[in-house]
Amino acid sequence: MDERIAPVQGMKISVRTRRDVVIVDLERFLATARAAYREQDPAASEEDAAEFVADVHDAIWLLLDRDGELAHGEPQTRAEQPRQDRPDGLLLEGEMRHISLDDPLPLPGRHCFELDDSEDYFALPPEG
Repeated sequence: MDERIAPVQGMKISVRTRRDVVIVDLERFLATARAAYREQDPAASEEDAAEFVADVHDAIWLLLDRDGELAHGEPQTRAEQPRQDRPDGLLLEGEMRHISLDDPLPLPGRHCFELDDSEDYFALPPEG
């Protein structure tokens, strides 16, 4: 068992989360992302939403901005019968988290544009 560490005032806690998500129903996924786009921009047309959501990164960011995570619920494997009632067309295959204390490379702020692109903010800190 790892050494027990008592929390202290000012301790920085970093949580890295990895979620592996599979598109199991492309049409539902696209419809969900397009709906998220139109929620952000009510003046956008269906055509605007379809054009914007053509990129998978844009679709994912829209859903993350709206929902906070992709594919809510418990992980499921592709070998299991995928839930067909998921409106987002996604399957959460797995999730894991890593906690580190007093990370030597802190996030500088709330916004990604404040990050230094040369740093790997997802890299685990050295042990010790």
